[in-house]
Amino acid sequence: MGWPEMARLTEGGKARNEAAIRTAMERILAGNLPPGQSADLKTLATLAGVSRTGFYPRKHRDGTARPGAYQHLAREFEHRVKELQATGAMTDPRDAQIERLKTENAALRTRIAARDEKLAELTAFRTLAVSRLTAQHDEIERLRR
Repeated sequence: MGWPEMARLTEGGKARNEAAIRTAMERILAGNLPPGQSADLKTLATLAGVSRTGFYPRKHRDGTARPGAYQHLAREFEHRVKELQATGAMTDPRDAQIERLKTENAALRTRIAARDEKLAELTAFRTLAVSRLTAQHDEIERLRR
């Protein structure tokens, strides 16, 4: 009983996977990470929707080493992460994510406060309008009598 044959990756499939990896790489390097994730190959593979094994060297049946399908992208990613960390542009992507979320949170709080203020104004206007209509109705009723 032999092992089932593994499907070979076509050039088109490999190109699509590389494009997905590059897109995920840019997302991670921009600090846009899923909650609880960090700038590593596991997160890169997950976001790109590819197997992590493609980032590491493989072995031929005779035992000789061969590069993984996306090993060059793994090296590029790790190099870019180290560069950003060395320049201080990326201390930890989660910190950048936290700062981005804090900014978004502050903007949303400001919008909510403005809407609450507008709602209070409209409620006061409605109360005044109903009060005036009631007074006018009472005056019309009094004049009819």
